[in-house]
Amino acid sequence: MHSSNLEEDTKPLLIPVGGDESDYGIMSIQFNPADLKCKRPFHVEPSNIVSVNDDTHRVTDEASAMNKRIHYYSKLTSPSDRALIAPDHVLPAPEEIYVYSPLGTAFKIDGCTDGYGKNSSIVTIFMIWNTMMGTSILSMPWGIKQAGFTTGICLILLMGSLTLYCCYRVVKSRTMIPLIDTSNWEFPDVCKYYFGSFGQWSSLLFSMVSLVGAMVIYWVLMSNFLFNTGKFIYNYVHDINITDLVPGTNGSNRVICPGTASEDQRGNKSGLFPFVNNSTGFELFEEWWSKSRTVPFYLIVVVLPLLNLKSPSFFAKFNILGTVSVVYLVFLVTLKAAHLGFHLEFNWFTADEFFVPEFRIQFPQLTGVLTLAFFIHNCVITLLKNNKNQENNVRDLSIAYFLVGLTYLYVGLLIFAAFPSPPLSKECIEQNFLDNFPSNDIMSFVARLFLLFQMITVYPLLGYLARVQLLGHVFGNVYPSIFHVLVLNIAIVGLGVTMAIFYPNIGGIIRYSGATCGLAFVFVYPSLIYMISLHQSGQLTWSMLIVHIFIIILGLANLIAQFLL
Repeated sequence: MHSSNLEEDTKPLLIPVGGDESDYGIMSIQFNPADLKCKRPFHVEPSNIVSVNDDTHRVTDEASAMNKRIHYYSKLTSPSDRALIAPDHVLPAPEEIYVYSPLGTAFKIDGCTDGYGKNSSIVTIFMIWNTMMGTSILSMPWGIKQAGFTTGICLILLMGSLTLYCCYRVVKSRTMIPLIDTSNWEFPDVCKYYFGSFGQWSSLLFSMVSLVGAMVIYWVLMSNFLFNTGKFIYNYVHDINITDLVPGTNGSNRVICPGTASEDQRGNKSGLFPFVNNSTGFELFEEWWSKSRTVPFYLIVVVLPLLNLKSPSFFAKFNILGTVSVVYLVFLVTLKAAHLGFHLEFNWFTADEFFVPEFRIQFPQLTGVLTLAFFIHNCVITLLKNNKNQENNVRDLSIAYFLVGLTYLYVGLLIFAAFPSPPLSKECIEQNFLDNFPSNDIMSFVARLFLLFQMITVYPLLGYLARVQLLGHVFGNVYPSIFHVLVLNIAIVGLGVTMAIFYPNIGGIIRYSGATCGLAFVFVYPSLIYMISLHQSGQLTWSMLIVHIFIIILGLANLIAQFLL
């Protein structure tokens, strides 16, 4: 009943009242996406603005009440019912819209998110590549080693194709719902439409698994990178020339096999270096700078305060660091491979002292890693909404997947092939391939420094998303109090510290969390929704039914195999 007056407004409401973070912060990620669209500023009649002085304005109670009524009415119905949705120009602008991919990156989406974006296909392809590509690239050589060289290549190609198809089904899932405007929906809304509150809450659960899993892996990696960076700086400042007792090759391009070091030598703990002048000071440094006993706790001082910030928008500005890190890793891998040369030997099933078979029964460990490496299904709809040419969405998504798979193949195959066997066995390839280069390696030091800084900036974004999804759903407010936020953050950080101390195996954590969240978002929900929609329209055939049931079985087998191997 206010629409005629609102259309005559001439002055914007400078300070919206009643539109705080609790009103629409939770909607900024996945749920209730009816508010995620291009909006003009919220207007009120000029008479509702009371001038205090020339520079400051405040809002009358009437304007405040109208704003609250708009939010109240918008919550009375589901996003699919447009009857009580306020016109665009009376709604406040969305707060902060972030998308994330586990182990990739998280960044802020600006501008329209309703299919009227300004991004060209090139920008869209790069955004998808940048969001998906992340630290899972560090475990790719290890995954190929676990599966076997030839099997690893085939699995990367097959998993890339399968996850692309499932992602395509996610993108198309909205368009198969009849008689409802789904232009503003995200995938969890589609799940809610088909499966009710179970679909909504289960998608929240699996989304939290992917988020918390990513944050745990980040903590393990940050501890690793901080430890090696500190070790490099200490040795350089004190002019310490150390020859590690860890087995490795000789020469300027030294490669090490840290997995064979005995427990008392693990990490920086040699205590037996013949070239250390001040052995007492060095032993003291080793005592207080331990990869598993002290460094994970030092990180708390830096990262925990950042997690408690109300808005992480400052850190979104550093998103370019993710791209720089991946490009530098590709450069590092290329240079190392050029210096080391290729060391390959092909045996299909028989093991060798220095080489692994082409096929190994542990291959599901690679499929678990790849499920998370190709995971973008939770935010692909948001990313593609910004594409200027919507008809190119499928093509652009396919090209982005091809480039991601190519990057994984390039890094994984080059490190595996260039690993010097003999004298070292391929079994020495670590779950984080940077661990195969000593801490005094200059190029690896730069890579670790880049990745450390990038992760410290992405970690608060992931923490913000976890807070929005969990606290927003449980308490209806993404920042109920500093106490609630602090308890959640301490719990997440505590889990990360615990894993960094007792289970610092990023390959293992990646495959477990990847197979778990991938079961829902990659394999089960897209296939089930497609079969249900075909059945409702009378187009379901036996061949389509068998194919998609097989995809669901593959997802279940992928998860079960992680715990058996």
